[in-house]
Amino acid sequence: MTQDTQQAPAPVSLVEAFWYWLKLGFISFGGPTGQIAMMHQDLVERRRWISEKRFLHALNYCMLLPGPEATQLATYIGWMMHRTWGGVIAGVLFVLPSMFILMALTWIYLVFGKVPLVAGILYGIKPAVTAIVVFAAYRIGSRALKNGVLWAISAAAFTAIFAFKVPFPYIVLAAGIIGAIGGRVAPAKFATGGGHGAAGKSYGVAIIDDDTPTPAHARFAWPRFIGFTVAGLALWAGMMAWLYALRGWDGTLTQIGWFFTKAALLTFGGAYAVLPYVYQGGVETYGWLTPTQMIDGLALGETTPGPLIMIVTYVGFVGGWTKQLFGADASSQVWAGMAGGAIAPFFTFLPSYLFILIGGPLVEATHGDLKFTAPLTGITAAVVGVILNLAAFFAWHVLWPAGLGGSFEWFSALAGLAAFIALFRYKAGIIPVILACGAAGLAYTLLL
Repeated sequence: MTQDTQQAPAPVSLVEAFWYWLKLGFISFGGPTGQIAMMHQDLVERRRWISEKRFLHALNYCMLLPGPEATQLATYIGWMMHRTWGGVIAGVLFVLPSMFILMALTWIYLVFGKVPLVAGILYGIKPAVTAIVVFAAYRIGSRALKNGVLWAISAAAFTAIFAFKVPFPYIVLAAGIIGAIGGRVAPAKFATGGGHGAAGKSYGVAIIDDDTPTPAHARFAWPRFIGFTVAGLALWAGMMAWLYALRGWDGTLTQIGWFFTKAALLTFGGAYAVLPYVYQGGVETYGWLTPTQMIDGLALGETTPGPLIMIVTYVGFVGGWTKQLFGADASSQVWAGMAGGAIAPFFTFLPSYLFILIGGPLVEATHGDLKFTAPLTGITAAVVGVILNLAAFFAWHVLWPAGLGGSFEWFSALAGLAAFIALFRYKAGIIPVILACGAAGLAYTLLL
């Protein structure tokens, strides 16, 4: 350790933190793994805002929560450093650039999606998305399914949603109950979830170091706990009441708010876990978008910065556009899309921020306790089966776009296989795989 690293860096102002989180919002590609690695490199290794041990401690807590863990980790660190406003700024700026970028891409897709250039690129990207979802199931499954009990939960979840069309919330609830009971009856079978290990490195003294006392605002206090809870519920209820007053309970914007509130509480295991629920609601229940549009939306989500769960912006935008909330002319459809595209992430991310502000002071009491981690272990096992069902759904629509009686898409099959091999065997990044498949799809369609 050099002399420079033996002293903590100078305190970071809220303005400096603001510009860092804004920059991160524009460059946070690579999904949660890449985003967490990027924050670790910046905040632990280079800037030394927080120590390795405290960083992992925060991450372990975020892994126990529903919601995108990378976003929650940024919120947690911002909150630790600069109180409530620091957490809000970090959490909002982590997703805000992605929301506007995705809105712009969605508009381009809806207006120009049938232009040969765009259609050819999307044609190549779709099988890549299918391969990415399969690979996501493999990655989560390889970590989560450590014994026969968890394999059985995963298989039951796949059967329930694939064969019996059981709604995703019921699967999550059942898996959580099984995990809670299993944690008591057979604790060894459910002790595998959630953690990222202990810290093993030191990059020098950090602003928030291993032995830095917990700041006053991060200590548990009932007035603060109750205050944040009431404020969060009031913010949620106020927005829902406003939408209800504008459009009624059956209005599209009100239903978007209510639906994504429920989705926000079911995102255990990352964005891929909640996508089946978003599909069931957006496509089958509400008819906001078609199956093909859902696949295209995931392709757009994979190519933009920010958490993949930002696909809710796309779903909300297409829902507002499709339902022609403000009229059928072009400008009205754009405003309707933007309204839906903004309301969906608002209700999706509000609970995530509240979980940090309300539950952060309880981290020490909950981390590593089996009665908290066992239900997560059961849910994560079920998530693997649900993601495999999503992969099957995507493969069906990509390989047989006209239905099983139609022609088989050999190009899509080969492109999807090549994409999976690149991800699995050669550890290729998601963005290069998508770009390569998009280029191949464009070239193939131009040669036809």
